[in-house]
Amino acid sequence: MAKLHYPLCLLFLLLSFSPSLQQQTFLHPSDLLSLHDLRTSLQGLPGSKFFSSWDFSNGDPCTTFTGVVCSRDDENPSSQVLRVSVLTLGTGLTDSPGLTGTLPESICNLTYLSVLVLYPGQVTGSIPSSLGSCLRRLRLLSLTNNLLTGPVPDSLAGLPDLHTLDLSNNRLSGPIPPSLFLPSSPNLKVLILSNNGGLTGEIPAGFSTSQILHLDLTHNSIYGELPMLPATLRYLSVAQNNMCGTLETAFSGTTIPDLEFLDLSMNAISGQIPSHVFSLPSLTSIFLDRNNFTGTITVPASKTPISWTVIDLSHNGISGQIPAGLASAGALYVNSNRFIGSVPDRVVQSIYSGQMATFYAQHNFLTEFPTQPDPLPDSVALCLSYNCMVLPLAGANCPMNGGPLQSRPQEQCISIASTGGD
Repeated sequence: MAKLHYPLCLLFLLLSFSPSLQQQTFLHPSDLLSLHDLRTSLQGLPGSKFFSSWDFSNGDPCTTFTGVVCSRDDENPSSQVLRVSVLTLGTGLTDSPGLTGTLPESICNLTYLSVLVLYPGQVTGSIPSSLGSCLRRLRLLSLTNNLLTGPVPDSLAGLPDLHTLDLSNNRLSGPIPPSLFLPSSPNLKVLILSNNGGLTGEIPAGFSTSQILHLDLTHNSIYGELPMLPATLRYLSVAQNNMCGTLETAFSGTTIPDLEFLDLSMNAISGQIPSHVFSLPSLTSIFLDRNNFTGTITVPASKTPISWTVIDLSHNGISGQIPAGLASAGALYVNSNRFIGSVPDRVVQSIYSGQMATFYAQHNFLTEFPTQPDPLPDSVALCLSYNCMVLPLAGANCPMNGGPLQSRPQEQCISIASTGGD
């Protein structure tokens, strides 16, 4: 590598001061060296043709190299020197096998990068720890669906313009750097760390006062109580973690007017679900299934009913009656709880009208489903098995794992009736 550096510097000086070549543009020598290192450190998996255009002996990297985009120095627009501003490694196409190898530390020399994307492949090793200290212009960093290991570098928290950080579907471990949610990362809006498995610790306290819009921590080992949600949040998933405690703190702040998607499924969160969850004006998808929720459900009255796409409260210990206010959901899963009483008329009407396309209420203690003279729409999936009623519509599209297509034993129904479902 040392033998290559000297002639590149001479080339830089020659092109800079030669009158006949001043109108031509050329790539900065340090960027060219970094591309050389990348080509040495990364290889295409069998069948990949990504690097076929990376010919350093013939061609301009800025115009011929796949995945490389260059631009002039914005601080010196009259300069003929170009810098690599966008680097996408791999194609992202479904029929592309991706890349293998490791990310070299010298990628840090591409100091003008605003976008760095590594498409799915089998790249291993750790994320270069110096990325955040040298790639100060980064706005998008996406290194998804590879085999990267090690921690999330603390230095990434210091990138002043970073908007989106996606490190999902790797094998990263360790805590989430708390500084990602501090003023040192003022523009970070999208943070995706899902499907790493080994990320641990609690969600940093700074999350509550951040300006984050989208946080996805699905399928990790995050634990602790969910902190207060920031008012800017639009998407939150911490499904398949080790979260515990209640939701009282999470929804104790001001309203979250733009929250559209909430997935807290497959954790160990307990207590009663705050009624505030069902009054958030933009929330259309709610997944609270497979937790330890108890108590009853309260849906606040609203002048403008919310039309939820899906509400999943299944596999908890929720008791009482199914609220009529949930009738506007397109899909409602309340199976495997301790609900009692009759299915509300509004819910039944929503099912028969086809507005509610799925209603799974099997494995509860419901006593009645008021049938209507009209036939059930063919598009509706309805399951009421293993309740305290004579099944009105046989299985009516119960899932294969919905359990026995029969009523619950009478002695269990008598026992739950004496306790009011608690």
